[in-house]
Amino acid sequence: MRIEAAHGYRLVAVGKPLERFELPPLEPAPDEVVVEVFGCGICHTDVGFAVDGIPTRKALPIILGHEISGRVVAAGDNAGTWLGRLVIIPAVIPCGSCAACIAGRPTICRNQFMPGNDGDGGFATHVRVPARGLCPVPEPLPRGVNVELLSVIADAVTTPWEAIRRAGVAPEDVAVFVGVGGVGGFGVQIAAALGAAVIAVDIDPAKLELAAQHGAGLALNSSALGEKDLKAAVRNFAKQSGRKNIGLKIFETSGTPAGQQTAYGLLDFGGYLAVVGYTSRKIELRLSNLMALDATARGNWGCPPDQYPAALDLVLRGKVAITPHVETHPLDEAPAVFDAVARHSITRRAILRNVNGS
Repeated sequence: MRIEAAHGYRLVAVGKPLERFELPPLEPAPDEVVVEVFGCGICHTDVGFAVDGIPTRKALPIILGHEISGRVVAAGDNAGTWLGRLVIIPAVIPCGSCAACIAGRPTICRNQFMPGNDGDGGFATHVRVPARGLCPVPEPLPRGVNVELLSVIADAVTTPWEAIRRAGVAPEDVAVFVGVGGVGGFGVQIAAALGAAVIAVDIDPAKLELAAQHGAGLALNSSALGEKDLKAAVRNFAKQSGRKNIGLKIFETSGTPAGQQTAYGLLDFGGYLAVVGYTSRKIELRLSNLMALDATARGNWGCPPDQYPAALDLVLRGKVAITPHVETHPLDEAPAVFDAVARHSITRRAILRNVNGS
């Protein structure tokens, strides 16, 4: 089966508005599916491609968007079991057979497929993707959970989930999130759901207030505190929390130079720094702090598809709330909404909703 009359909004040139594009008929290969998109989140990675000139692996023009939820409406010969199912499409789809995948490092698979980077993504009514790694969404959904909202699980929820999983966050830990927008805000909730004492650090009072309402035991405005006072507040909270594990678990989720410097500066003896946010700008650090403190720093690119069901389960059980962190807009407003996200006039995670799909 092939899909006719589909359209999307593609990036034709860096710095130019997204343009409506009528997709050619989409016919899945044997190991592919076509998903009718219900929702697609707008990530700052998309803004990086469109505004900052970070190159996509597929040459422009391209339809951006890698946070996608929807229903499988066409399936190739080897993917028939997916037909009709609600799914979340992983933001990074590994090949499953290369050396990295076999070694258990699928997120660095060089043969991976990332919608909106290696091929057309989810700023569209339909998208064609590999069937491998799809995350099934159970039906019926809990009251108050809409399929389009689940799109942000594909990155904004699963990326901090993977960072937290790798850090081994447990109830005896103190977790610090520097930057509590979309990714960091979800990270706060996940760490709290795992029982950790959580600190939120940001420069936006509204984001800090939201974090305090959803898992953060302490919210600190780093723009109002000097470096010494910020460290003192963090150390005092950690001591008062009574948590016994040695070393803070620090998550840099702002993707800004200032946030990265703040997060690195909070490292203590035996501390762990997870670099989750991304910026192309350089910063100056004293790397020897890692040696002197016997600390660890580690990054993560996305999340393996096999971890998606666990992250989805937290949402479906009400442990992680999506609604306070997002806002939805019709797909056909994509150019204006994307521009607003790029200009930071939309502060919550924007989701493009295919009004005909859900």
